[in-house]
Amino acid sequence: MILTWLYAPGDRPEVVAKALDRGADAVIVDLEDAVPVSRKEYARAATAELLAERPPVPVHVRVNALDSPWGGADLTALAGLRGLAGLRLPKISAPEQIAAVADRTGGVGLHALLESALGVERAYEIARAHPALRGLSLGEADLRADLGVSAEAGLDWPRSRIVVAARAAGLAPPAQSVFPDIRDLEALAVSCARGRSLGFLGRAAIHPRQLPVIERAYLPAPEEVTAAEEVLTAARATPGALALPDGRFVDPAVVAAAHRTLALAARMAAR
Repeated sequence: MILTWLYAPGDRPEVVAKALDRGADAVIVDLEDAVPVSRKEYARAATAELLAERPPVPVHVRVNALDSPWGGADLTALAGLRGLAGLRLPKISAPEQIAAVADRTGGVGLHALLESALGVERAYEIARAHPALRGLSLGEADLRADLGVSAEAGLDWPRSRIVVAARAAGLAPPAQSVFPDIRDLEALAVSCARGRSLGFLGRAAIHPRQLPVIERAYLPAPEEVTAAEEVLTAARATPGALALPDGRFVDPAVVAAAHRTLALAARMAAR
């Protein structure tokens, strides 16, 4: 289970090298927003060189938008590289875009970034576009601008929309979008708790200091682990739906949630 994703700018190979060793579950090399136009080609070449061999942690690459002057060249340069774990596709608004990329990239895992009202409206169709699609995420900065919202509550519906769309399509729960203030770790923790309550799992970070906060927010508390163990013990003893002595109802959905809680707890124990 990937809980932490750390962004690094593709035109700064020394920063990418450090990011690989900062404890994130996966690194996202950014060829899009973090790279100025004058350094797009350099960033692409440096990233292709990095991914000629498999790095120590999974590396995904956020390519430039497919309709930009650089998106097609990004796909051509990266497809088939041994160290590429996935491609993150920005500004997706139609399922046909996913199918077109999948045909060019030989089955590498794709992640669609929905950054417009149209993309959010089509979330389920996009989620079902191709077997190579492994996940959805929101690009919240662009989405805020498109919707004209500033308050956090203005994004609650789009956030819930992609959680539901991903689940309905059989994809993993989405990770939260980045939290832009790298200094306010308390606000980050509050935001992560809110995201977890909406059904997200994990979060992207723009600075290594955010990683422990994100991981703590998404790992189960001791009381959650105990409750999950009680559910599974009861389910093994009495198959089918039942009620625990404290009034909690146990059915297959509750059992599945308990299994996920214990899987996350096992990850915590392995650290």
